[in-house]
Amino acid sequence: MSTTDGYRADWATKDFYAVLGVKKDATADEIKKAYRKLARANHPDSNPGDTAKHDKFKSVAEAYDVIGDPEKRAKYDEMRQLYGSGGFRTGFGGGGAPGGGGGGGFNLDDLLRDRAGAGGGFGDMFGDLFGGGRGRTQQPRRPQKGADVETTATISFLDAIEGVTISLRLSSDAPCPDCSGTGGKPGTKPRICPECEGAGFIVSSAGGAFAINETCPLCGGRQLIYDEPCPTCHGSGRGLSARSIQARIPAGVKDGQRIRVRGKGAAGENGGPAGDLYVVVKVSPHRLFKRKGDNLSIEVPVSFDEAALGAEVKIPTLLGGPVTLKIPAGTPNGRTFRVRGKGARKSDGTNGDLLATVDVQVPAVLDEAARQAVEAYRAATSDRPLRVNLFDGSDDGGR
Repeated sequence: MSTTDGYRADWATKDFYAVLGVKKDATADEIKKAYRKLARANHPDSNPGDTAKHDKFKSVAEAYDVIGDPEKRAKYDEMRQLYGSGGFRTGFGGGGAPGGGGGGGFNLDDLLRDRAGAGGGFGDMFGDLFGGGRGRTQQPRRPQKGADVETTATISFLDAIEGVTISLRLSSDAPCPDCSGTGGKPGTKPRICPECEGAGFIVSSAGGAFAINETCPLCGGRQLIYDEPCPTCHGSGRGLSARSIQARIPAGVKDGQRIRVRGKGAAGENGGPAGDLYVVVKVSPHRLFKRKGDNLSIEVPVSFDEAALGAEVKIPTLLGGPVTLKIPAGTPNGRTFRVRGKGARKSDGTNGDLLATVDVQVPAVLDEAARQAVEAYRAATSDRPLRVNLFDGSDDGGR
């Protein structure tokens, strides 16, 4: 027999009327009143750390889910009557139901598996009672993951390339210190939420035969409400707590990139895990270097004679010492040279390249010797005009 069948058969032996302390002919109002009284007295929020009352609350919710629903109650009563008369046996270890013989009657295992018979029958009845029906299921609040938190951190250009551990001061949600997260005014008692009747959620139609569970809009899933909200948190149950954490920013992080730090967000509820922290990284600009993907770039000023005659110039790198850049004769302004391995850190652990772009400098002021040298150069190259192609007769000059 499967575990699911055994669990359902175990439910079939429970007296839900006794759990709620009502008679079998109790009215719906009497059942609801008994449930609310027991739920209020044993609710986990009102009895933190009391395992016995937590278990009692689960039993009460389980019982009310069945006999608090008229349709389920009718089928439950029919099933209990048949069970009590020995009309079927459970199949547990070969033992029969009270008053039943070892080989007579119906087998509950077969009944529980019989879900597709014409007209429904016991398969449909047990399906409705034990999780497959249309009614809502009432259960204690489940653990909920805390909210994710986002913050911004500004780091230097060098730290973005090398990676850095930073300290962050955060103000995040935590249980209100005055009401301990209940949302109610200290000293007041809660009551069962009238909207969801203590379920924590409501059932809404999704069209056709489908229905979905939604968090109760009145109690926010807490199952209880307070007539007087906590003056500190205004009924939200959450407060602000300042804390400091250490976050590792990996090497090669880009400006605007979001870094996820697991488990450093807002605290969870009902034993749920904490949310995550997302750090949006802002990278300060550098005086010399810029970034292009995994490469760094730098502009290298060179003189006219260095570009014309060729030269070897030293340039800085962000990580490590300077390197020598060989500029060949006749290098034009704007030409870019690649220095491999001197760029930003890649995700595979290697580095990008440094892109050095030549910026030929034109002196604003010339002394007499320099002027004479430039004039001599002009005279020597006067037979090679630069703009001859602008007037090659291919058009009419714009007319």
